[in-house]
Amino acid sequence: GLPKEAGSKEHKMSIFPTKILLATDGSKEATLAARTAADLARKTESELHLLHSRAVPMLIEADSEAARDVPYAEETARREAQKVLDAQVEQIKALGTKVTQTHVRLGWPVEQIGILAEEIRAGLIVMGSRGLGGIKRALMGSVSDSVVHHAHCSVLVVRAGENWQVTAFSQRILLATDGSKNATLATQAATEIATKTGADLHLVHVKLPPYDSSYFEGINTGDYLQDEEAAELKRNAQELLNKQVNQIQAAGGRVVQVHPRVGIPQAEITDLAEEIGAILVVVGSRGRGT
Repeated sequence: GLPKEAGSKEHKMSIFPTKILLATDGSKEATLAARTAADLARKTESELHLLHSRAVPMLIEADSEAARDVPYAEETARREAQKVLDAQVEQIKALGTKVTQTHVRLGWPVEQIGILAEEIRAGLIVMGSRGLGGIKRALMGSVSDSVVHHAHCSVLVVRAGENWQVTAFSQRILLATDGSKNATLATQAATEIATKTGADLHLVHVKLPPYDSSYFEGINTGDYLQDEEAAELKRNAQELLNKQVNQIQAAGGRVVQVHPRVGIPQAEITDLAEEIGAILVVVGSRGRGT
């Protein structure tokens, strides 16, 4: 997600180079996120910072016997966290990318990621996601989801799939745009990433049918539209996409293909990403903060 705050007065400036903060937990998903962050940092000449955060021991009575164990537990947590970072640094160095600094923090990861990103004035947070779905996501939530919603800078969530070992920026980028001010920075970021990494840039704009969107959840809205209605909505989507293409070309970028769609944006965007084999989806976000 790309926050509104960063795009208000600075949307004409270059996104890169910037400070990239890689939040890692040493998992398979974090390994791909590390490769992605290293690749992007190298190709955009950006600084790369690494963070590993661990939960601190629960608060206990100060005069209890267990209180004496807290400093030891914290020191143990710091050592283990540093081991995770050291291993990640070696992997990144092997890819030919320099790590500017590593950071160990004790506390709730979402909070620590946000605090450190503001401290170092990061322009992009990169992290992995296990891609929990359905009831697991409802019950457990997601650190990456929370960071996307609350961070004041852009966030790149790397999700592991069948081809998780492939370098992230080797294929197609899908930019989902609605032509709003919030989408301006997203367009700029997607264009820069595609240009600097050699990826193909695809654009999609989804027109919502003139019905209650909740009614259509999980079904194909196109089946409930008259041909004339669907055609008119697609024409409107095409017009918006044409304007976006002109702006991108004026900035020196290149769009491989545009995709006017009609339906529920979330479903259409994710379906299209799978159809074209997109390795990255870029969308705008208001960056709501705490």
